[in-house]
Amino acid sequence: MGIDPGASSVKVVVMDYGGGEGEILFRHVERIRRRDPAKVVQECYQRALEACGLGEDQIDYLASTGDGDLVPFRRGHFYGMTTHARGAKYFSSEVKSVLDVGALHARAMRVDERSRVLQYQMTGQCASGSGQFLENIARYLGVGLEEVGPLSLRAKKPEVVSTICAVLAETDVINMVSRGIATEDILKGIHLSIANRLAKLLRYIKADSPLVVTGGLAKDAGLMQAIREKMAEEGQQIQILTHPDSILAGAIGAALWAGFRHEQLVPFQLNAPNLGEVPHGAGA
Repeated sequence: MGIDPGASSVKVVVMDYGGGEGEILFRHVERIRRRDPAKVVQECYQRALEACGLGEDQIDYLASTGDGDLVPFRRGHFYGMTTHARGAKYFSSEVKSVLDVGALHARAMRVDERSRVLQYQMTGQCASGSGQFLENIARYLGVGLEEVGPLSLRAKKPEVVSTICAVLAETDVINMVSRGIATEDILKGIHLSIANRLAKLLRYIKADSPLVVTGGLAKDAGLMQAIREKMAEEGQQIQILTHPDSILAGAIGAALWAGFRHEQLVPFQLNAPNLGEVPHGAGA
């Protein structure tokens, strides 16, 4: 099992590892909103067990990623870049680069054929390249997140935001609304602004094709199109791939690494049956 508590949602995946790629038996995304994140994690964990008809002792290895402190019953923890890289590899065996766009930050990674991270770059503290920023804009404009992408694709005269600061960008949007700028043109402008920041990350790591996008914003078709346009402007014809389970990439990667870790530890446990629990740090 892989559990990925993020800034806005908890993602859980149960997989039958099967010595390789694995089969997803259960997947779930639960928004945290204003609830206690630790309670949301516990609820998702119990829901996963019940849905799969499993007891706690029937999970061979439970790994966390993201905010692992919210999963005190985990057996192991893997860094977010490691799990998103592995999740991207699960989506596309040919992946060369990964772009993870989450609720609070974005990061670009160049990976090898074993999904090992070779180079990476993250956005700074400003949230204007993140899902939370886009959600705030959508809320102000009175549109649902599922409407943002389709509306952006219908834009005719995008109004590009003049700043990369999230707070000032929101002020820009307020001014645009007061000037009667169409909602779709505002959203396309926001997408282009975000895409500009993401393109800088991709340039820094010298991203190669194909690029797999993970995280919640991967399903935003308007943003994906804006990234393609920005990359094309810079003369980079890069293949950008998404997947229906993109938001679950971290949890999938955690589950796959959990399966791998379990297989590595089984021989150790069989050879030392009287030692009880595996010593701290074994297999780390």
